[in-house]
Amino acid sequence: MTLNQLRSFIAVARYNGFTAAARALKTSQTTITSQIQTLEEEHGVRLFERRGRRIELTQVGEELLQIARQMIGLEDDAAMMLKDSADLRSGSLKIGAVSPFQVIEMIEAFNASYPDVYLSTALGNSEAVLGELSSYGCDVGVLARDTDDDRYYVQHYASYPITAFVRRDHRLAALKTIELADLAREKLLMRERGSTTRRALEEGMAAIGATARVSMEIGSREAIREAVIRGLGIGTVSESEYVPDAQLHPLPIAGAPVLTHIYVCCLRERRRSRMIAAFFETLRQTKARKANMRSN
Repeated sequence: MTLNQLRSFIAVARYNGFTAAARALKTSQTTITSQIQTLEEEHGVRLFERRGRRIELTQVGEELLQIARQMIGLEDDAAMMLKDSADLRSGSLKIGAVSPFQVIEMIEAFNASYPDVYLSTALGNSEAVLGELSSYGCDVGVLARDTDDDRYYVQHYASYPITAFVRRDHRLAALKTIELADLAREKLLMRERGSTTRRALEEGMAAIGATARVSMEIGSREAIREAVIRGLGIGTVSESEYVPDAQLHPLPIAGAPVLTHIYVCCLRERRRSRMIAAFFETLRQTKARKANMRSN
């Protein structure tokens, strides 16, 4: 068994095919097929069931996949440690995030300390980010919720209040803030069910015995912003994601704030990787600086 064979095996499982795996690894399909066949023949097992053009992992394949990912991840960590040695003057860090707003702040802080490290970011929901972490598709995840899965190390980064916003000519635009109970009586433009902002707002309203009146369900914060500008209703968003506009009027929720939260996580087994540890340390320093600025 070689690491190249394991890389080919992981790629076939991830891309659901030999051709796609070969393309991803920039090699030939013949090479990929040969490596998988050798791996199966050496150990007398079948790793994939071929069903026409489709392939599926066998039970043995499923079990090997978890181990193979750990082995390749450890090899990457070892190579990164040796290559970057003392001061992380090279290397790369892959970040999965649920929103571009908070992750850009993190990237800015990390880049200031380690300008030669190549950073890449992919966006998705929390489930997708956790999936990428578990498959070593990314190194660090930025999530909108905590997880109790012991495989992950999770660190709270920040909490942000939810704010409502209306078009400048809306009847509520004369207000500076709005009570949560009053907001619950309005027809709202809301994200899809499962959205962190929507869940926090509905839980906040439920706590005061109210229920959100959803007039329209829209699948992205950018689309909700455009809908509000076009006069279709009232939008809500995390304060950190609100983009000021001459056509919009923000309405912070008065009283006890309804909060959204941002967490940063990685696989627990990779917590002490030099690059990942440096990223978490940078965030710790950033939080401390922001706390000092608020106190002063």
